[in-house]
Amino acid sequence: MKGTVGELGEFGLIRELTSRLTTTPAVRLGPGDDAAVVAAPDRRVVASTDVLLEGRHFRRDWSTAYDVGRKAAAQNLADIAAMGAVPTAVLLGLVVPAELPATWPTELMDGIRDECQVAGAAVVGGDVVRGETITVAITALGDLRNAEPVTRSGARPGDVVAVTGWLGWSAAGHAVLVRGFRSPRAFVEAHRRPEPPYHAGPAAAALGASSMTDVSDGLIADLGHIAEASKVRIDLRTAAIDVPTQMHDIGQAVGVDPLQWVLTGGEDHAIVATFPPDVKLPARWKVIGEVLNPSALPQVTVDGAPWDKAGGWDHFGDAEG
Repeated sequence: MKGTVGELGEFGLIRELTSRLTTTPAVRLGPGDDAAVVAAPDRRVVASTDVLLEGRHFRRDWSTAYDVGRKAAAQNLADIAAMGAVPTAVLLGLVVPAELPATWPTELMDGIRDECQVAGAAVVGGDVVRGETITVAITALGDLRNAEPVTRSGARPGDVVAVTGWLGWSAAGHAVLVRGFRSPRAFVEAHRRPEPPYHAGPAAAALGASSMTDVSDGLIADLGHIAEASKVRIDLRTAAIDVPTQMHDIGQAVGVDPLQWVLTGGEDHAIVATFPPDVKLPARWKVIGEVLNPSALPQVTVDGAPWDKAGGWDHFGDAEG
């Protein structure tokens, strides 16, 4: 596709974007009307929304439009899965400059569509407007399928803490990109396109998870939300946490303890949950800690001690890169 978004025009852009979409049985009415219609057999809809801003959450010299689309969809769909729900639909709000090449938003949509297909969802609508900074806003919907949502407030003393998915890979990839490199490729790709274990959320709910969240802001930060909501202390055991050899190599090269990435690096969107101690967990789940009575304030400790190093994502902290 040649030309810019401005030359294509609003309705031309919408036609290009919607022509690339696929559907699922949950979509009763897709793009093209005033609103979409998505089946909700459970009579409850799980909903989450997130915003990515160029220069803050992604850089075009690091990530393709397709990468950004995959990432934008993944971080929202992971929130749905972390409630124990099955993703069903996504809505897109897109702000782009008129001079942006028209291929950028269409490749973005390809990425969003493909990530939705991985999770079993579909893009059902959205809006596009002109603006100075590229902004991608995603709203994701999900279905609990007659199960109860797994919240952050259900952890109880005696529960085990278990995780499935990658930890620290995105942060290690970011460290590589900041220094102007593009390898090891696996870690760079983990930063550009996270791979949440969508199936693990509903599966954890079926196993009896007492609380759950995805790791978007960092393991300690996100478990801190569970500790606060549940009024407990969560203690992590570093000996139980796997740190890949290549991550050690990257850490040595850039002068960072890789455990810092594992404990405080976000955007991997692994699923971390607490379970009653008698639950038999599948091999994909790794027990990395336990839930204890709070000694004072609810908190997360590491090997019995408070974590006193910086880390964890804060939207009002340092900017991307």
